[in-house]
Amino acid sequence: MKNILIINSGSSSLKFQLIKMPSEEVMASGLVERIGQESGKVHYKSEKFSTSEEMHVEDHSVALKEVTKYLMHTENGVINDPADIPAIGHRVVHGGASFSDTIIINEQVKSKIKELFSLAPLHNPPNLKGIEVAEEIFPKAQQVAVFDTAFHQTIPSRANRYAIPNDFFEKEHIQVYGFHGTSHKYVSEKANELLGKKTTKLVTVHLGNGCSMTAVMDGQSVDHTLGFGPVNGLIMGTRSGDIDQSVIFYMIEQLGYSAQEVSDLLHHKSGMLGLTGYSDLRDIEDQAEKGNRECQLALEMNAYRIKKYIGAYAAVMNGLDAIVFTAGIGENSNVIRKMVCNDMDFLGVSLNEKENDIRSKENRLISSENSRVKVYVIPTNEELEIAKQTLNMIS
Repeated sequence: MKNILIINSGSSSLKFQLIKMPSEEVMASGLVERIGQESGKVHYKSEKFSTSEEMHVEDHSVALKEVTKYLMHTENGVINDPADIPAIGHRVVHGGASFSDTIIINEQVKSKIKELFSLAPLHNPPNLKGIEVAEEIFPKAQQVAVFDTAFHQTIPSRANRYAIPNDFFEKEHIQVYGFHGTSHKYVSEKANELLGKKTTKLVTVHLGNGCSMTAVMDGQSVDHTLGFGPVNGLIMGTRSGDIDQSVIFYMIEQLGYSAQEVSDLLHHKSGMLGLTGYSDLRDIEDQAEKGNRECQLALEMNAYRIKKYIGAYAAVMNGLDAIVFTAGIGENSNVIRKMVCNDMDFLGVSLNEKENDIRSKENRLISSENSRVKVYVIPTNEELEIAKQTLNMIS
């Protein structure tokens, strides 16, 4: 048995899980939030002990030291020494064209992650910071990078290239990279287990504040809704999803917006927030039920976009075995799932509404017995997927 520490380092947060592998036992988990702000918070949970403590957390180094203090607490801790953790798996959002698989981190890898800052300016810098801090606190542990983009490296050229001059691809590496790869990989493998076969045609639907869909054929990503950046495709909490490029030019040339202002608008002020004034889907569903027409329309638009991509991906794969809903909204919103799956009988999709209405953290089938296409809800577990890949690297 090996203790694998999983770190997901954000710009002002640090999520962690300590997982005993290969038994998959979660020994401890938690979150440090509002790092660098006046009032931070440390959340820690284990079988023995749980707490939420407010404190000033100056930087990521302080955050991980606080986590380590809880992990090694004399009475309530789960390890005795930093050396009890032989490996640390880090979520790194963007691997560009450089990383198609999980990799043991060395100076060259860190240098390459730094080179990719421009492709993921909100994510890769704190990801690298988490790596550097972990090296300092756990000097004997092997550091492993698991890239969000890696699963999508199998997307063929016909699907991952943009129809712009070739120089932009060859010299600037502008192409579809895709995101949420760890989640799509995990749930597609679980779906294959439930279907009892590996040669499958799946559409995995990751719905959270950020949203994406993947066409997964025989275990490999063959198309994906997000592209060069994380704003394309589906309507998200604050991101627009697909938009006609002419709208962007019009905003800049005719309405006087700067490129930065348009970028900020499409990333942070659009999506469900722009349509309704709310970014949390629970608020939107609640308002829609009370008759708020803006919220009703936003839900219809959201479901329509998902449905449209399901049809497109069924076409490119020449068939469909299952649709898989995952992540916060995908796992919990029976409203969105019902709106997506209704009126898709031509594709062989028939929902069991009673099963769809059940709230559960278990993998479950929500399609009816006569549904030719299975519909599953499979809770994602990116941390466990990272732990599995990290264990494979050090075994």
